Amino acid sequence: MPYEQLKLSTDKPVLSWANHDLGHEETKMAKNVASLPFVFKHVALMPDVHLGKGALVGSVLATKDAVIPAAVGVDIGCGMAAIKTPFVAEQLEGKLKKIRLDIESAIPLGFNQNKEVEKDASNWQGWTHFKDLHRGVQDVQGKAMKQLGSLGGGNHFIEVCLDTEDSVWLMLHSGSRNIGNRLAQCHISTAKELAKLAGNRLPDPDLAYFIAGTPEFAAYWRDLQWAQNYARYNRDVMMARFKRIVEKHLAGGKPIKPLLEVNCHHNYAEKEVHFGEDVYVTRKGAVRAREEDYGIIPGSMGAKSFIVKGKGNHESYCSCSHGAGRLMSRKKAKKQFSLDDLVTQTQGVECRKDGGVLDEIPGAYKPIDEVMNNQADLVEVVATLKQVVCVKG
Repeated sequence: MPYEQLKLSTDKPVLSWANHDLGHEETKMAKNVASLPFVFKHVALMPDVHLGKGALVGSVLATKDAVIPAAVGVDIGCGMAAIKTPFVAEQLEGKLKKIRLDIESAIPLGFNQNKEVEKDASNWQGWTHFKDLHRGVQDVQGKAMKQLGSLGGGNHFIEVCLDTEDSVWLMLHSGSRNIGNRLAQCHISTAKELAKLAGNRLPDPDLAYFIAGTPEFAAYWRDLQWAQNYARYNRDVMMARFKRIVEKHLAGGKPIKPLLEVNCHHNYAEKEVHFGEDVYVTRKGAVRAREEDYGIIPGSMGAKSFIVKGKGNHESYCSCSHGAGRLMSRKKAKKQFSLDDLVTQTQGVECRKDGGVLDEIPGAYKPIDEVMNNQADLVEVVATLKQVVCVKG
C-alpha cells in the first residue's frame, strides 16, 4: 500500500502507511511532532503505529540541527537479532522443552542479571568510554556489566523459529537494559529543564529537545551512541549463548556457521542523508530499510515473523515497521483475555502459558499479515518464520 497524507493542519505533512484512521490521542501526538520548527520535510508513520510518549511508536522523524531524547525513548538501541542455521525441523523433535529450559537457565530474564561478569562482557571495548558518560550513571557500571547478555522484560523475547522450508532460525528481541534507561532519563530531564528555563512553549513537555552545537546536545549524542552500541553487543552476547544451547541439542556441541545473520535497532537515532541534506533521523519503533538492508519484523508470540530486505523508499526515510504493534494496552489485554485464550492462541508453541505473560497474548497485537501488506513498497520478504519455542522476559 502506498502512503497517504493525513488531513492535518500542521507545518509539515504527516505521511502514513497505517491504512487506518488514527485515534484522538494518536492524532494529537502526530500533530504535536509535525508542528515542531526543526522537523524536516515530513513525518512518516509506519503500519504498526500506536501511542508512545512524546512521539508515536512506529514513527520516523528527520530533524535539522536538533534531536528529541524522549522521541528515541528510554530503551535506547532496542532491536532484534536473528540467525539462520543449517539445522532443519526434524532435528528439533522431542527437544523443544529441553531447549526452552536451557535458555531460561543460561540467559537472565526480566529484572535478573548475570551472577558474575562474563569474559564476553568484560572484554567489550565500550567500557573504556564509560567514564565519559553522564555523571548520573557512574554508580551503575557494575550492574551494566552484569546485565550484558540479559534479556529484560516486557515484550522482549527469545525464539526458535522455522521458515517455510523447515530451516531453523534463532531470533531475539532486547535493548540497552537499565543503563540505557538511566542515560535516557538523565538527558530527558535535562532537556525539560532547558525548555523550562528558555520559556519554550512546547505542545508536549516530552518533546523537549537539544540543539546541535550545544554541550547538552554533544553529551546526549555521545551517550546515545554508546547505549546503542551496548544494546547491539547485548544481543550479540545473548545470541552466542543461544546458539551454543541449540548446537548442544542438535549438533552434539559442534559449532555451526550461520547461513545469514541480522542485528538491527528499532529505537534509535543516527545522522543520515535524505533528499540531499544531512539530518538526524529518529526511528521510534521503526527499522532502517535502505536497499539491501536486512531487517526483522516480528509478530506476537503466536504469530508469524519476517526477515525482510529494504527497498530504499525515500518517503519513509528508508524505514519500515518494527513489528505488529500493540492493538490494546497491557492492562486491557489482561482484562479482556483469559489463560484459556492464551493456551489457544499459542497452540503449538513451547512457551510459558501463565498469567505472567497474559499481556503478551497474540490477540493484544495487530494482525501481522495486515501490517506487512501495508508496507509492500518499503520491504520485500526474504523469509517467513513461525516460532516453535518462545521465551519471554
